[in-house]
Amino acid sequence: MFWKRLFRRRQRPDRFLKLICDQAEFAQAGLEALQAYVKAPSEASAATVRKVEKEADEVRRILIDELNRSFVTPIDREDLFALSRAIDDVLDYADTTVEEMVTLGVAPNQYLTRMVSLLRDAAEEINRGVQRLEDRPNVANDHAVRAKALENRVEGVYREAVGALFNGPRDLDHVVEMLKLREIYRHLSNAADRGDEAANIIGDIVVKQM
Repeated sequence: MFWKRLFRRRQRPDRFLKLICDQAEFAQAGLEALQAYVKAPSEASAATVRKVEKEADEVRRILIDELNRSFVTPIDREDLFALSRAIDDVLDYADTTVEEMVTLGVAPNQYLTRMVSLLRDAAEEINRGVQRLEDRPNVANDHAVRAKALENRVEGVYREAVGALFNGPRDLDHVVEMLKLREIYRHLSNAADRGDEAANIIGDIVVKQM
């Protein structure tokens, strides 16, 4: 195991790690754009989320192509693929959240704002964790733990939001609004689940590097 780590350190900066770092940076940027949207909905802020998601997709395509072309990777290829997929899913759910809010005509409320703020913080922790995987694995794991704690807080707000949502529907219009909001809440809850998955994978990678 010592010689494996020594060999990795002597290699030039690895393109796989560069690509997964780029993808994590895009995910953080996408959640920041989503936060800007829920604070002040506009076509411009919605377009920013879509743009970041497409750019991140291109990075993931390149990463997958590199994985298919290479025999040796600095991290197990299964872990690289799974981490890339989880990070991609977080950003995908940010994008679909905006799409659904625009399509359904849903305005931000306190629960959406809180969930998105926590998700943005979790995306930052995941990004920081990915950036430290190569040189500071223990620090990377610390960031992963923080991301998981934030995911738990998102789920707490989600349950609170759903509970408030179904507290005595008043009429048919209110029922329709409830269904719309619940759909948006689910997108954000799913984003949190994928963030938790990304944090778990970072932790697994750190253990294998020990």
